Amino acid sequence: MRQYPGVAAAGLALAATVHAASSSLASLCTVANVRSALPVNGTLLGIDLLPSSVMAKTANSTSGEYCDVSVSYVHTGTSDEVALNYGFPSPDAFKARFYVAGGFGYTLNTGITGGLEYGAVSGATDAGYGALTGTTIDEVNLLGNGTINWDSIFMFAYQALGEMTTIGKPLTRGFYGLDDDSKLYTYYEGCSDGGRQGMSQVQRYGDEYDGVVVGAPAFRYGQQQVNHLFSSVVEQTLDYIPPTCELAKIANATISACDHLDGRKDGVLSRSDLCMLEFDMTSIIGESYHCDASTSSTVITTPEQSGKVTAEGVAVAQAVYDGLFNSQGERAYISYRIGSSFTDGEATYNNATRTWGVTVTSTGGEFVARFIELLDIDNLETIDGVTYDTLVSWMDKAMVRYMDTLQTTIPDLTTFQSSGGKMIHYHGESDQSIPTASSVHYWQSVKNIMYPNLSDAKAMERMKEWYQLYLVPGAAHCASNSIQPNGPYPYDNMNTIIQWVENGVQPTGLNATVTQGKYSGEVQTLCQFPYRPMWKNGAWKCETDAKGAETFYYTFPAFKVPVF
Repeated sequence: MRQYPGVAAAGLALAATVHAASSSLASLCTVANVRSALPVNGTLLGIDLLPSSVMAKTANSTSGEYCDVSVSYVHTGTSDEVALNYGFPSPDAFKARFYVAGGFGYTLNTGITGGLEYGAVSGATDAGYGALTGTTIDEVNLLGNGTINWDSIFMFAYQALGEMTTIGKPLTRGFYGLDDDSKLYTYYEGCSDGGRQGMSQVQRYGDEYDGVVVGAPAFRYGQQQVNHLFSSVVEQTLDYIPPTCELAKIANATISACDHLDGRKDGVLSRSDLCMLEFDMTSIIGESYHCDASTSSTVITTPEQSGKVTAEGVAVAQAVYDGLFNSQGERAYISYRIGSSFTDGEATYNNATRTWGVTVTSTGGEFVARFIELLDIDNLETIDGVTYDTLVSWMDKAMVRYMDTLQTTIPDLTTFQSSGGKMIHYHGESDQSIPTASSVHYWQSVKNIMYPNLSDAKAMERMKEWYQLYLVPGAAHCASNSIQPNGPYPYDNMNTIIQWVENGVQPTGLNATVTQGKYSGEVQTLCQFPYRPMWKNGAWKCETDAKGAETFYYTFPAFKVPVF
């Protein structure tokens, strides 16, 4: 990526925008203009564009009029056609920006209007397997039982988005008639697997991006996906399947008991670290719970539940929060922070027998079936006989198999950092799907690899100049939390990263807004990790707490290779 001093870059971007604005959208949104704007074949290594595939038409969205462009390409020497779709804003709205959005779960983003509100061109790709029309990677990861479709795996893992961006940027310059020296700011935004996809771009296409916003990235597919089965295996191993209402009571009672530890009772567990250090979960035993019955199409999905929290229920909850160990007592993976919902552990009610049974969550079961056992089925039928060691074995097998694709844990981000890239990384502290400490562990890995000879304090100072991590108090997975509704959530991340990249305004915190309850409308400034929030003298403060921060740090001796 060509580097520009801040003022010069702003001037070039402004000149480019003025130049682009001199034309109308109708005059630019033509097949002829798009074809003339395509990078000449041979200039992008390994990519041959197909000018005959170009289509262009004007369209409208809530963010304004845009040009809807389609074009396809093949990888040199193959006939594997890949379709791309781009949305070009009206020239008078274009601000010399290119925007890439992440998907969710096993999907890639399919929309092309997400960047319009920022004056950016947006892109999407079908990755060669139909992603634009809704095909997900778990539908095509196998060519047949036992045979991995590696082309699709690589495209989903990182290659498709990288190529879509690599093609889209010179296409954007050509579309608006910009010269090659004009600055085109390139941004990425995504959460969950969209967060992992963003990290895949930072790790492998670092010099293509100026600003990246990632939330709760699904790092370490081998560990992360198998980990969704852990809660059910805990219940099976301890021979106790808590009713859903009992687990909900345990989570809610924990939040209530630890609420005050941050200095303000607002129904938000902002200091899960202090809760882990100070709260004895057995104190909940004997507390009463009640939940009404729920039905679906006249069928009872869960019955009315009343009872008291049992020692067995607390033992299950504590084991889930403690995380996975093998039979030798070696840690294999991390779990959800104390006070998080037990989504993976929610039992299934059998109306015929009127009993609760363990659930084989499809998130974990399908991954084991399709990506590890290589069977063309949608889920494991049962986890009978599955032990903690079984889970560790599955994790190890998947980690090795997908190390260079789905694992997405390369910690050396030198290319991104040295090219001037900036990154905001956030994660809900009560995430019930991807453990919060997963993000902390990767952040630590980057710090240790990038700054091996600096003290922790100096390394953190250097890191925050380009990579900042924020934990969101009480937040669930990529969203606010229904059981902690007074918690804040960061909704304005793109404007923050744009200010950082284009105007040099380095964040000292991340704005997050409370949207419900007594504190609705309150804007809180989230603390950069490892700083932690504390309510003092009527305001939120960020303080250091080495002992509290330690509760987010883990090693994984159950594996014989480093787990970044």
